[in-house]
Amino acid sequence: MSDHRPADMQSVLHQNIQSLVEHRRQYEERQGVEERIAGVISRFAGSMTFIYLHLAILVVWIFANLGAIPTIPAWDPTFVILAMVASVEAIFLSTFVLINQNRMAEHSERRAELDLQISLLNEHETTRLIEMVAALAARLNVSTPADKELPQLAENVDPRKVMTQIQQASEDQEEA
Repeated sequence: MSDHRPADMQSVLHQNIQSLVEHRRQYEERQGVEERIAGVISRFAGSMTFIYLHLAILVVWIFANLGAIPTIPAWDPTFVILAMVASVEAIFLSTFVLINQNRMAEHSERRAELDLQISLLNEHETTRLIEMVAALAARLNVSTPADKELPQLAENVDPRKVMTQIQQASEDQEEA
């Protein structure tokens, strides 16, 4: 037996959280200036401060150009400039949102790959445990209802076969 004690659930949870936080911090440090700027703009554009600021600008713009604010002369009485500014801003905001969505999709893909890797490791460990329990049961001459399934349960799952079956099922569903 080894000398180290198994860690309790709280310390394992704390260690995992710390590892994830550290990984996220390192990832954010590696981001380029453009990605950071796009992230800041996307976060600001998705905030209520952004809405309130635009609402205030829009109200002042409209009232000033309708002549309702005597101290400010009308500079866009037909609101053509307002429409142009709004269009250009919409194009830029859409681009920043797309950049942010691409980054989020990349994060999601990495998390899915991590989940898959953990699942495959878990499956491998479970397979080894099944082999150990089967060996113990055989040595103790104990039979179980699962004895017929043991050879199949003791095999590692080939992820390529699973992915092929998923792909085939998707293609079959599309054809139907």
